[in-house]
Amino acid sequence: MGLGEILHNLVFDYTLRTVALGSGVLGVVSGALGAFAVLRRQSLLGDSVSHTALPGIAIAFLLTGAKSPLVMIIGAAVAGWAGTLLVMGIIKTTRIKSDSALGLVLSVFFGFGLVLLTFIQKMPNARQSGLETFLFGQATALMERDVIVMAVLGALAVITMLILWKEFKILSFDPEYGVTQGFPMRTVEVILTTVLVIAIVVGLQTVGVVLMSAMVVAPAAAARQWTDRLGLMIFLAALFGAIAGISGAVISSLTLRLPTGPTIVLCISAIVLVSMMLAPNRGLFWNWIRRWYNRRLLTLNAVLADMYELAKVHDDPSHAHPAATIEAMSYRTGGVRRSLDALEESGLVQRSRMDEWALTPKGMAEAEKVIKSMEVKT
Repeated sequence: MGLGEILHNLVFDYTLRTVALGSGVLGVVSGALGAFAVLRRQSLLGDSVSHTALPGIAIAFLLTGAKSPLVMIIGAAVAGWAGTLLVMGIIKTTRIKSDSALGLVLSVFFGFGLVLLTFIQKMPNARQSGLETFLFGQATALMERDVIVMAVLGALAVITMLILWKEFKILSFDPEYGVTQGFPMRTVEVILTTVLVIAIVVGLQTVGVVLMSAMVVAPAAAARQWTDRLGLMIFLAALFGAIAGISGAVISSLTLRLPTGPTIVLCISAIVLVSMMLAPNRGLFWNWIRRWYNRRLLTLNAVLADMYELAKVHDDPSHAHPAATIEAMSYRTGGVRRSLDALEESGLVQRSRMDEWALTPKGMAEAEKVIKSMEVKT
């Protein structure tokens, strides 16, 4: 299938268009709001909320007997919000650390949710069929009304973030300063937690309880590699989330029986990997290049300094010395000859008879600078 046909299907194929739009909305909302969870070192919060939402989904079905998307999302949001508040209460009133509290609440709520799902599956009516898809998601079952509900709730969460931008920023970087300035940091934290819960529950039908935490953490983690500015980080996180959502929907549509949710997670994982490797300031590839360049520069400077010391013992600074003598001057056992070749290309040294080397006037001046810089550092 060519690119033109893929774009045509994105626009005119109902199923692919709906799934791609829903996945894109999920990526934008979870990426933008997940940035605050990552900055506050609460990456496990997404996993906790998504798992604690499961009993809410089951209870909502038991109370209403319907699988309406809005009802399921409300049930998930209430349970997720209650679980998060319980975590905050445990941390505040006990000596249990945040990661332990998250793991405790997550396991209890998730276990309770599985018990409820087992009970529902044994009910005489068959209307509960498909409720377990919230575990792993079923993006292909999305309908336009589902996407509209996701978009409306996601827009409310993003608008809340924009309105409380300053407060969320202070909470993420320096909550103590916010307290001294009179900001109700406790209330701000509850509001931020609430919008994070909304961002998480809107994606449960798409990627499921098990994988939803990846959509909260991964886009923000990828964006963090590219920038130190909060605004740009949130924009990039939303962009990466949207790209992963849409590309995952397209890729799964091209392969028979390839689930959309896991494919979306694999796409955002690929974006994280590329960001970790190629981001200018934090990328592993560029860090390797910088380390290689620094090591090479240190070796070149060491060779220049050794040749300068040799030149000082002769009345003629241009007196040439064998490469073996220069190697003996250095504690480095390798790389001297390659360094001499590189210095010759830079016009700092020149080769005379056979394998003998001497500093040029330019090299002498550069060597003096190197010696002075070494003296300043020591």
